[in-house]
Amino acid sequence: MLARVFGIETEYGITCAALTGESSLMGAEEAAALLFAPLSARSGSTNSFLTNGARLYLDIGAHPEYATAECSTLGELLANDRAGDVLYAQMAATANHALAAQEVAGKIHLFKNNHDAQGNSYGSHENYLVRRRRDYATRLEEMIPFLVTRQILVGAGYLCRQDGKAHFELSQRASQMYEAVSTASTNARPMINTRDEPHGDMELYRRMHVIVGDSNICDATTALKIGMTRAVLDYIESGKRLKKYQLLEPMRAIRQTSLDLSGKAVLECVDGSTITALDLQEYVFEQVLSFYQTQAWLDELDPLQTYVFQLWEKALLALRAGDTSSIECEIDWVAKLKLLQHYQEKLGVSLADVRMARLDLAWHDITNAGLRTSLEQQGGLRTLVTPTQIASATTLPPQTTRAKVRGDFIAAALDARRDYEVDWASVGLFTGTGIQSVNLKDPFAVVDEKVEALMWELES
Repeated sequence: MLARVFGIETEYGITCAALTGESSLMGAEEAAALLFAPLSARSGSTNSFLTNGARLYLDIGAHPEYATAECSTLGELLANDRAGDVLYAQMAATANHALAAQEVAGKIHLFKNNHDAQGNSYGSHENYLVRRRRDYATRLEEMIPFLVTRQILVGAGYLCRQDGKAHFELSQRASQMYEAVSTASTNARPMINTRDEPHGDMELYRRMHVIVGDSNICDATTALKIGMTRAVLDYIESGKRLKKYQLLEPMRAIRQTSLDLSGKAVLECVDGSTITALDLQEYVFEQVLSFYQTQAWLDELDPLQTYVFQLWEKALLALRAGDTSSIECEIDWVAKLKLLQHYQEKLGVSLADVRMARLDLAWHDITNAGLRTSLEQQGGLRTLVTPTQIASATTLPPQTTRAKVRGDFIAAALDARRDYEVDWASVGLFTGTGIQSVNLKDPFAVVDEKVEALMWELES
C-alpha cells in the first residue's frame, strides 16, 4: 500500500437557544465570541494549534472549526476527529456556565452538520496527501463520478424543509456544489479544490482538498468515507484508470443522486449511455478490491481498513437488495432516517412537523444536549474508538506523522511558558535575538533533530 496522510476539517454550526423556547437568544457572531472568550483571554487569538497536533479556530462566518492533525491510520483519524467534538463540547459547557452565572436564560449548541435553517451551507473538508505528477488534473477528473455517487454510502442525511413541506435526502452538501474541480473554495464551491497548498515538500507532494462530503456523526461512516476514498486514490496513484464512466453533467448528477434513497438514480454519461449511482459505486468497489487482491495488499491492512472494505461491500449489497436494516447502525443517513421515521410513527406527524426539525438538530448536536452519546450507548450507532482513546487524543498527537513533532513542541513550549509560533509545516521559538524556525517538509517524519534542539533549549 502507498503511504499516505489524511485529515478532516469540520466547520460547526452554532446557536444560542433561549431556554424559554425561542429559537435563538443571540446571533452566531455573539455566540461564537462567547464560546472563544477563554481562548482569546489566554492567547489573544481565536486561532490555536493544540498539543494533539490539530488546529482549533474561528472561521469566516462565525463557524467554529477544527482541523485534525495529519493521520496515517483510520484509528488515529477517528480519535483525533472525535477529540475535536469533545473539545468544542467542553468549550460550550464553559460558555453555558458563564451564561447561567449571568442569569441569562440561554444555552449554546454546536452542530456537526452542513446546512442551517436559513439555507446557509458550511463544510466538512477532507485532505489527502498525493504525489506530485504532471497528470494530476486528469486523475482528479476521473475521481468525480466516484465522489458524486459515494453519498449513497456516506451521506449524513438531510431533512430538507421548504414552503411548509419536508422531504429526506442523502446529502446535505449535494445541492450546494457548483463545479467539479476549481481553485476556488467558496464562490465556486467545487467538489475538489485544486489550490496548490501541499503543506509539505512542493517537489514531492500535493494535497487533494475534497469539499463535497458531509460531516458524519457515526464512526463507521467516517471510517468508510475516508477509507474508501483512500483506497480509490491508491488505485489511481498506482497507474490504474477509472475512465469507463464519466458523467455528462456532474452537478446535475449529484443532485439526482441525493434525491434517490434507493441509490438507483439514473445518471447520463458523456458517451450517451446511462448508469445508476449504485452501479457506478459497485464498479468502483470491484475495480479497487480486485486491484488490492492482485497486489496482495489486503493482507497488509490494519483491522479498521479491513472493516472499511467489509462495510463498503455490505452497504452496497444492502442497497442492491432494497433492505438497509443490516447497516442501520453504521451508515449515517440510514440511522438518521430510521430515527426520524420512528418518531413520525410515535407522534403521528409528517416530516414537516417542527418536532422533526428539532430531532434533526439534536442528531447533529455535539454538546451534552445531543443524541449521539445515548445512541452509541444503546447500540444505535456503532463506535470504532473508545472514550479513553478519544480523551487521550484531546491532548496527545498521532504518533505516526509530523503531527507528533508539532504537538510535542507545543506541549514543551507551553510547559516552559515560552512564546512560539506554529503552522502545518513549521515551528518556531521566539528568542532574545529573534525567532528560530524549523521547516517540517516531511509529513511522515515523527522526529526532527532541529526541533529536538529547540526543545532542549526550552528545558535548559
